[in-house]
Amino acid sequence: MSNETELNTRGRILHIAEDLVNGARNVDYGDPNADFKRTAGLWEIYIQGIIEKAGGEFKLSPHDVAVMMILLKVSRLSWSPDKEDHWVDIAGYAACGADCVEGISNNHA
Repeated sequence: MSNETELNTRGRILHIAEDLVNGARNVDYGDPNADFKRTAGLWEIYIQGIIEKAGGEFKLSPHDVAVMMILLKVSRLSWSPDKEDHWVDIAGYAACGADCVEGISNNHA
């Protein structure tokens, strides 16, 4: 891929992202600061549980990422519960998270 093609691809992607964050996504999820604040609150609670369980040591596992992405979608559902994408993504993250846990279980068997 040439540098020109890479720049065109990057520019195209940035243009799409700009349109979304200034338009549809702002409508779908609300103001980014409010969206991220809701998500941060959920993540803080989840991370605090991890820290307490581990006796103060903090380390995220692959399944924790799946859970936190589900929490992101839960936060967004509080703003737009009719957006089917959230429900589909939650199911997908749950399935992937279960695969991650199964992989851990199989490695310890």
